[in-house]
Amino acid sequence: MMEAQQSVPEESAHPVPAPPRRERVFLQKSSVCSRSYFMVVMVFFHVYIINVIALLLYVHYNNGQGELGGARGGENSGRAPFDPPPHQGPEPRSRSERLMYLPRIEGIRVGHVQKVSLVPDRLHEMRTLSLKPLLFEIPGFLSEEECRLVVQLAQLKGLTESQVMVPEGQEELAEQLDLSPEEIFNLLDLNQDGQLQLQEILTQSRVRDGIWLTPENLREIYTGLKADPDGDGLLSLAEFKQLSSNAFQRFLQQRGVQSSQLVRNSRHTWLYQGEGAHHVLRELQKRVTRLTRLPPQLVELSEPLQVVRYEQGGHYHAHHDSGPVYPETACTHTRLAANSSTPFETSCRYITVLFYLNSVEGGGETTFPVADNRTYEEMSLIQNDVDLLDTRKNCDKGNLRVTPTKGTAVLWYNYLSDGKGWVGELDEYSLHGGCVVTRGTKWIANNWINVDPDYERQVRYQQLVSQAHSTASERSKPNADPHGDAHQDL
Repeated sequence: MMEAQQSVPEESAHPVPAPPRRERVFLQKSSVCSRSYFMVVMVFFHVYIINVIALLLYVHYNNGQGELGGARGGENSGRAPFDPPPHQGPEPRSRSERLMYLPRIEGIRVGHVQKVSLVPDRLHEMRTLSLKPLLFEIPGFLSEEECRLVVQLAQLKGLTESQVMVPEGQEELAEQLDLSPEEIFNLLDLNQDGQLQLQEILTQSRVRDGIWLTPENLREIYTGLKADPDGDGLLSLAEFKQLSSNAFQRFLQQRGVQSSQLVRNSRHTWLYQGEGAHHVLRELQKRVTRLTRLPPQLVELSEPLQVVRYEQGGHYHAHHDSGPVYPETACTHTRLAANSSTPFETSCRYITVLFYLNSVEGGGETTFPVADNRTYEEMSLIQNDVDLLDTRKNCDKGNLRVTPTKGTAVLWYNYLSDGKGWVGELDEYSLHGGCVVTRGTKWIANNWINVDPDYERQVRYQQLVSQAHSTASERSKPNADPHGDAHQDL
């Protein structure tokens, strides 16, 4: 009790007031944090506003450019096709510097529609049909009158069978190349399993012989030649050595080949489009130049217009318009400028522009069996009873079919780009064919744009042609084909 009483007076005599909790420095700290936070927020806010303004200016600028190029419809539309593409840095001028480049139309996506200016006072619509290959459809490219006139000109010129005989000379070619049976066997053996399957033989024989064989036909040939004694449908190296390179051809020629058994069953002719040609043919060539945006000289030095007629039952099995180009291979159109002799020659058709000159009553579609496939494997084109290359039976099983409509044009690239404005590798997805005509007649025309993947060889060819034309201008005939008869063999 005493201690308690004494403690009370001490507290009352020397009071030490405890500071209330609300007077602690928490408010002062809070105000400092708020001010710093406010400053940081304001800095980021200003940066954000500046970025937004810059982004809006960027979008506005690019929209303006897009509208300018949109009417022309390509990523390179803002540049003339004669100018070299802009370089990322200074490059020394050298012999290999390209003064000419090949603009490509952008597909964007399947179904994308862009406007193209091909004739005065009108815009055509160009629709992307696939990206592999890069494929476009342009309705109304030709008028009805133009379609009628092209057909009449072809009839006046006269049409010939597109494929009249089986090519010969395979043995001579093999001797010239000095290939042993083992080397030929390995070339044919695509999957390298040591045996030649029916698919491997069919793929090669169709390209080489121009005769369309089915697996059943091939088994008949094996039996007739006694090439497959064990009857398993496979050729070993020993069995293959018993055959000569012309064995299939000779067997088929002895048995006789019908037109329906050929890779192509049609009639065609060539119409010259150069100086002195009919004004409609000249106009079509100029229209193709505007569509492709290629240098006019490339288009003018390419093949004449090919006009093709398919009667009922006519077809063209799936094929590539061009072949792969290797160092040992010369392009048909530049072979004179190749400065080398080679047994390998192929058509180098960078672009195909196909015109439908009439609407077909039944069938006759253009099929692209592997368009936009994820992968391309040659062996998978023939599986079991389904042969995607056979346009007489399996057109409906392909990925894409284009229905013939009078006046419509279809354009596709047969080669990829090399990434530097020139021709790259063959686009294997450009495989296409003409479905069998089940009713009526089908009329089409082809404009092929020839470009050599070897840039220097293409330039040299153009220089040679230009020199030849200038020196022989007084002797040239207005209706003469500057390519001579070379295109008749294509």
